[in-house]
Formats: sequence, C-alpha cells, structure tokens
Amino acid sequence: MKRIFLLLVIFQLSSCAELQQVIESLPQETTGAIGLSNIDIGNGLREALDKGIDKQVTKLTQKDGFFRNELVKIVLPEELKKVDKTLRDIGLDNLADEGLKVLNRAAEDAVQEATPIFVNAVKQITFNDAKQILLGNQDAATQYLKGTTKSALYSKFNPVIKNSLAKVGADQVWSNIINKYNTIPFTSNVNPDLTDYVTSEALEGVYTMIAVEEGEIRNKLSSRTTDLLRKVFALQDRK
Repeated sequence: MKRIFLLLVIFQLSSCAELQQVIESLPQETTGAIGLSNIDIGNGLREALDKGIDKQVTKLTQKDGFFRNELVKIVLPEELKKVDKTLRDIGLDNLADEGLKVLNRAAEDAVQEATPIFVNAVKQITFNDAKQILLGNQDAATQYLKGTTKSALYSKFNPVIKNSLAKVGADQVWSNIINKYNTIPFTSNVNPDLTDYVTSEALEGVYTMIAVEEGEIRNKLSSRTTDLLRKVFALQDRK
C-alpha cells in the first residue's frame, strides 16, 4: 500500500520541483517498480542524443546542410563583414558569395568526417544528475553534452575543419579574397583565423541540431521511437 500511495502522489503533483523532490525520496525498489532507475534515465538520455546525431546532425553533412539551414548557417564574422561589403561595392559580388558558401561547405564536409567523434562523446557521458537533466529545460541534455564535451571536441574537430577548408578550396578562395581586399586603397589589412572561426560555428551548429531532436522527443510522443525513450520521457511528461 505504501508503494501505491507514493505512486499516486507522483501523478498528482504538477510542479517540476515537487516531482523532483518525490523522485529523489523514492527508494530504489520503488523506482524499479515504475520501471525507472538512474541507469535507465541515463541510458534514455544518451539514446535521445544519439538519435539527434543520427537524424539531425547527418542533415548537416549534405550539400547545403549548413548553407541552406537558417538555424546553423555560418555567416561572416564581424571582421570580414567589411571585406564582404567592400568587395560588393566594387562589383565583386560573385567572389563575396563564393567566400561565404565555401565556409559552409567546409563545415558540411567536416561534420561528415567528425560524426564518430560526437557519437563517441555521447558514449563517454556519465549522467550523475540524470533526473535533473531529464526534468530540466527543453535542451537540458544537449546543454549538458555541450558543457562537458565542447573543449575536447574543439581540439579534435579543429584539424578536421582545417583539412576540410583545403579540401573544398575554401583556403584558396579566401586567400584570393583577402589579397584583393588588402590591396584596395584606404582599407586596413585583415588576416582572420578562419579555421578557428569555422570550427566554433560548426560545433554550435551540431549542438543546435541535437537540441532540435531533443525538443522533438520531449514534446512529441511519435518521436519516442523505442521503449526506453517512451518509458524515460514519460516521467518528464508528469512534471
């Protein structure tokens, strides 16, 4: 009877804080009785992130995956916006357009090469605060992934971006752009670190798309395509 009473309390509580408090107070055997343990919740969150990588991040690897996606499209940094404007002012619109496009092409190529890095990063996550993440904001799992992996992923992703810039010809295009700009009278020379910039922007794009899928799973029952996802995120629905 005590176990049944505790379950009824969970269903009746409406606020996240109240639900959180009750969950924390449940003995392990009761948690098991409703089909959820910390391990289950952690595995469910990992599965949601894996699904985000598989469904959403792979979209970024396709042609125009970045360039035609306004959520993640890489735009020029402030330093290069004046370069873009100056080129267009003197009739070099095509060169300016190509400069923007190749940055996005490099990101698309790099994400394809680096997807295993993201998959492995998810496997390494230990959700010590699994229940808090589950009952957190719409992108709480993604933000946890970002906070715990961004630094390490940057180090691994940076050389991939560098290779991709060369592979798609972005380094040559931008060398041409910068050289032309620097020879224009009354302009200040620029020498941007495009590898660093595209690396940071591409990583942000990846996290953005993972968050898109996390939001889908949190808000749409049809996106919970496995028993584990349905079981774990059903607890979130009760908050």
